[in-house]
Amino acid sequence: MSDRLFGTDGIRGIANTPPMTAEAALKIGRAAGFIFRNAGRPNTFLIGKDTRQSGYMLEYALTAGLCSMGAHVVLVGPLPTPGVSYIMRSLRADAAIMISASHNSYAYNGIKFFGPDGFKIADEVEDEIARLYFDGHELDEFRPTGEHIGTARRVDDAVGRYIEYAKATFPKGMRLDGLKIVCDCANGSAYKVGPYTLTELGAEVVTIANAPNGRNINDNCGSVHPEEMRATVIRERADLGIAFDGDGDRIVMADGDGRLLDGNALLALLAVDQLDRETLPNRAIATTIMANGGLERTVKQHGGSIVWTKVGDRYVVEAMREHGLTLGGEASGHLVMLEHNTTGDALITALQVLATLRRCDQSLKTLASVYQPLPEANASVALNGRPKPSQEQLDGVRAEAEAELNGTGRVIIRPSGTESIIRVMVQHDTLRTAEALARQLAKRIDELAPVKA
Repeated sequence: MSDRLFGTDGIRGIANTPPMTAEAALKIGRAAGFIFRNAGRPNTFLIGKDTRQSGYMLEYALTAGLCSMGAHVVLVGPLPTPGVSYIMRSLRADAAIMISASHNSYAYNGIKFFGPDGFKIADEVEDEIARLYFDGHELDEFRPTGEHIGTARRVDDAVGRYIEYAKATFPKGMRLDGLKIVCDCANGSAYKVGPYTLTELGAEVVTIANAPNGRNINDNCGSVHPEEMRATVIRERADLGIAFDGDGDRIVMADGDGRLLDGNALLALLAVDQLDRETLPNRAIATTIMANGGLERTVKQHGGSIVWTKVGDRYVVEAMREHGLTLGGEASGHLVMLEHNTTGDALITALQVLATLRRCDQSLKTLASVYQPLPEANASVALNGRPKPSQEQLDGVRAEAEAELNGTGRVIIRPSGTESIIRVMVQHDTLRTAEALARQLAKRIDELAPVKA
């Protein structure tokens, strides 16, 4: 088990192996209950989950840990991650936990924390939870008894509350009548809110992957596997398709011809609309360094700019808050619209894209044509136990490559956060050039890594 405990998006692993065991979840719950305790009143935690079979085990273990520290727990059952963030704020809870491994297969599960403001907790808070998890002697000295032990209750209308909240972000008086939409729910937490919302707004909805059984989440469906969604759009002659991921914070769409639109394309479409309407704060969006250069070109052509961040949605949100932005996201389809929610929200993203279609009276294919991706090539350098080159060396290789491209492409070189490899990405108008340069850079980096003695 990593001493860090938390990864880039909470705690994650194979269910019923450390740290995704019932015993570990109980300890994590106790640590969180201790950290978020309030002077003078019990604290309240909201817990939501996706549709994984292991969610029951972790939900009850976390609840036990929190209640043992005097916290009250509100359980909302299967609900998208952004819905958990919203309901937590609506109920004035002190914190929230989402039990989900997002786009991973059902064998995995994870735990994400949200603070009282609805944003993911800071690294420092994660570190404190991890410290108490590994060395919890302080927790043993804090054991409420009698009436000070916490309680748990369920909220049965969380799905309806979130649907109404999402619909409220859609322009008043606007409807989706006449649109035929394929909705791929990934057999995950959006299996109700996705089709229900679209249907209530007047769309004809063809729903797929909306029969979760605990073991089929993200199984050849959803935003990571949108092939069936795309095929269904073509077969049903639908106007467009929407694919959510397991916890409803990522989205991939398809136009009427079945062309898939990732986060880059959707960000470009939304940014151009807001730039043209002069409603985009500071005329800028935030995205990670892994975004496609075509997004930057599109935004610049319409008078906007990009704030670049490290890889990870939390860094996108941090940059948005720092620079006063309201639109940002990642190529994976994790889009954040801070005027509507505090985290990536696939349902609200879909509604804002659909609102743009209606407002412009154009098809998704036409609107998305503003974005043309740069061809991309990727390579990796396996370190095989060798020390990785210094950041200064990697930056030097990247700078030389970008100078060679002379503004005609992008180069990203970065160590993997999960594997002992260096990743290389090259984007260029010509795929052959991108592939050749990616191979060349990988060779140079491999030569920089010293042979292990």
